[in-house]
Amino acid sequence: MITQMFTVGKLFTNCYVVACQETKETIIIDPGFDKANEAEKIVKFITENSLKLKFVVNTHGHPDHVCGNGIIKENFKTPILIHEKDAFMLGKLGKVLAKLFGFNTTSPPANILLKDEDTIKFGKITLTVMHTPGHSPGSICLTGENEVFTGDTLFAGSIGRTDLPQSSEKDMKNSLEKLKCLPNHFKVYPGHGPTTTVREEKENNPFLNLEWLS
Repeated sequence: MITQMFTVGKLFTNCYVVACQETKETIIIDPGFDKANEAEKIVKFITENSLKLKFVVNTHGHPDHVCGNGIIKENFKTPILIHEKDAFMLGKLGKVLAKLFGFNTTSPPANILLKDEDTIKFGKITLTVMHTPGHSPGSICLTGENEVFTGDTLFAGSIGRTDLPQSSEKDMKNSLEKLKCLPNHFKVYPGHGPTTTVREEKENNPFLNLEWLS
């Protein structure tokens, strides 16, 4: 599996291009770029490596993770996937949210709505949807054979905010318990900040300790 991370946008969002090395089928996770030059870097990476873009996948609906959806869809005619509980943040409402947060670009409505345990297949790779509400009602993580893309649910040493509209500390605690069940060796690709591992977060992330979760 090829995984290329681009840090984009005013909130330094991690956008991932994930590809099957054999078939070149590819997905983009969280295209949070709001400027043409950032989009150009990602489009160039895809075209120069002869990748075949199949899906755009959003880990949740906040503008800093979805504002590049439209640019990618326009360039590649690619379907947009998001969990059904965050779909309302795209389309017309998304334009309002984007304006409130100072973003210039917005996302069209989703083409495919995801649910817990759905699978996203591209080439010989399968990622499984883990519904992890807390940061938003439709936040998801995507688990593979040895990795998990956690969006704004889990960061290196921290977690996503739970003080936003529609956030829930209770849901976040339940979601973190689910993530703690993943194998220790899993590499964690978060929505912001550096990569880490499940083991590292179990041992050092204060939000994964028993006191906070109880």
